[in-house]
Amino acid sequence: MTYTLGLHELAEGCHAYLQPDGGWGWSNAGLVVGDGQSLLVDTLFDLKITRRMLDAMGGATRTAPISTVVNTHANGDHCYGNQLVRDAEIIASDATAHEMAEVPPAMLAALNKAPGEVGDLFRGFFGEFDFEGIEPVLPTRTFTGRFEFEVGGRQVELVEVGPAHTRGDTLVFVPDAKVVYSGDILFIGGTPIVWVGPLENWIAACDLICASDVDHIVPGHGPLTDKAGVVAIRDYLAFVVHEATDRFHGGMDAWDAARDIALDGFSEWGEHGRLAVNVDTVYRTLDPAHKSPDVVEQFRRMRAMETPG
Repeated sequence: MTYTLGLHELAEGCHAYLQPDGGWGWSNAGLVVGDGQSLLVDTLFDLKITRRMLDAMGGATRTAPISTVVNTHANGDHCYGNQLVRDAEIIASDATAHEMAEVPPAMLAALNKAPGEVGDLFRGFFGEFDFEGIEPVLPTRTFTGRFEFEVGGRQVELVEVGPAHTRGDTLVFVPDAKVVYSGDILFIGGTPIVWVGPLENWIAACDLICASDVDHIVPGHGPLTDKAGVVAIRDYLAFVVHEATDRFHGGMDAWDAARDIALDGFSEWGEHGRLAVNVDTVYRTLDPAHKSPDVVEQFRRMRAMETPG
């Protein structure tokens, strides 16, 4: 299946909405169509692109309106469009619901408008998106661990695998179609970013996907993948744990460690500067007293790692 913008049917009534190139903010979503009702897996980063997605889904949802939404995690590119589906039941893990309230769209709007170096920095990452006037709409139902429900007669299984990428990451399984929507447990063609960790939880989530009866895997970013793509993400995370742990025990500073690690085969993935955050997360896991830099400094470091010279 080609990696193009728009709605792609994976199996009977199961679709992926893809947004190339899958870099910062360009996330994927999913649609599961049942008998007279549909499930939307994630909204998008702003209202304009969420509306474009909902319009593209119109042919499928005209006779099966969206009755349920699942937010796989709290990052804005998977939930800021919730106000456009606010009449649906919105489900997320309890940890995700709490985290969603902490980074409102107004915060990113302010960073994008900030003067000087900070504004330039954030516009370099998120300048293509419009965060003005977005009203945060939080989940109406939360769960912990596992949660099963039906949409139009189709069984859906939610499995909480966070904290990993964020505090409450959720996998969405549709067993009758052998489909899983992974949220940001999978970045395909791009580098994972471990905001919370530990990385071992994320590795376990990859193992769970590989052990599951799925034929269609929809990542949070990037093209559709198979289990080999999941293994590649797992291998990257295991590599970072090993390399960062060695440097931690050798007494190296986290930022120095990130710049010292040679990514080798993983260097071709997009957004490789995310290694700076990932190494810092390993250090924080190994030493709870480790103080991570603030978010502005984290983005500075990622940009620095991707700037030649």
